[in-house]
Amino acid sequence: MKLDEIDLKILRALKDDGRLSNQDLAERISLSPSACHRRVKELENSGIIKGYRAVLDEKKLGREIEAFVEIGLMHLDESGHQHFCDHIATLPEVINAYIITGESNYLLHVRTNNFSTFSYFITHKLNKISGIIKIHSKIVISDVKKM
Repeated sequence: MKLDEIDLKILRALKDDGRLSNQDLAERISLSPSACHRRVKELENSGIIKGYRAVLDEKKLGREIEAFVEIGLMHLDESGHQHFCDHIATLPEVINAYIITGESNYLLHVRTNNFSTFSYFITHKLNKISGIIKIHSKIVISDVKKM
């Protein structure tokens, strides 16, 4: 799908506020409500808009610690990858997981309630996964930019 300036305006507006009504969105981008609705549906059907979700304040939910954890694996073959992915899929502390380039193989985005639960996560959950040879964590001090 080739995007034009109107599509980009729609995407920017919905990225800022996914709860905009079609009427408000149409007014914001100077388009008729029916044309706006049609374009949004096309963006959804093409997969450019993947969905709409609530953005939660994790700290207000008691998850005070945000960290990024680099993981190095001993075995980088398909079975080693699958073994690791199967394990982290069961860990509620892991918000997102990425395969990365560089000295580590994975980057985990982690949230825990406090330093004690973060320490427990590292020592009793991650350290129990066979094949891990490196764990390097970075705790977030504050947000500079958030989408």
